[in-house]
Amino acid sequence: MSKSFSVITGDVGKALAQLRSAVPETMKGFGQMSQAALSDGAMSPLQKELIALAIGVSSRCDACIGFHVKALHKLGVTREQLMETLAVCIYMGGGPTLMYAAEAVRAYDEFAPVEAAVA
Repeated sequence: MSKSFSVITGDVGKALAQLRSAVPETMKGFGQMSQAALSDGAMSPLQKELIALAIGVSSRCDACIGFHVKALHKLGVTREQLMETLAVCIYMGGGPTLMYAAEAVRAYDEFAPVEAAVA
């Protein structure tokens, strides 16, 4: 059975909503940390999201791949930028990372039509 990153991010999003209700201060703190880490600075938000994706791929986290690829589409990432980031992941992480790099490509392709239809 093939993964759907739309389903994965939707399902995890629902679970995150439950966490926001159960532990609001923790989730608020995490959200603030995320905003601060990904904000524009010496590096652009797009560059920072590419790093986040690389860590998600290396950690083999489907939800991380889904959420960060979705964010990268909104930031206007090109397929070439994504592929170069994944090449570095593969270089650093070997075979298991190669398999999750392929998952990131699938996520990119899955979200591409959705982003194009919204624009």
